[in-house]
Amino acid sequence: MKYCLIPLLAILAVGCATPQPKRYAWVTGLKPEKAEYYKQLHANPWPGVNRMLKEVHIQNYSIYLKEIEGKLYLFSYLEYTGKDFEADMKKMAADPETQRWWKETDPCQIPLPDAARQGKIWSDAIEVYHLK
Repeated sequence: MKYCLIPLLAILAVGCATPQPKRYAWVTGLKPEKAEYYKQLHANPWPGVNRMLKEVHIQNYSIYLKEIEGKLYLFSYLEYTGKDFEADMKKMAADPETQRWWKETDPCQIPLPDAARQGKIWSDAIEVYHLK
């Protein structure tokens, strides 16, 4: 009898395992004259913005700043643990506090050409390597 339970327990363990998060990354430019303000905003993010990020299943969210040949660039990375990324992003975009936050951050950024053509701020980055 106990040998019959082992495969059943293995199936249950796999079925209950937490799904691996999906990783996303983006790049955009940063206006030099807005760099300090942008850093100040993110040094003290609004609690409602952080709460919404968590509510839409975002974790391990980071934004990095890098200067390349005199120009400033932002690189963002996050992990998404939800089931419907598009729906969660729409929910976040409809949030008044998030909209107010974006009114502060968006004017600081310089979209790369591919994002600008699509009316977006951030350009999608493609993962080429991930160490598990």
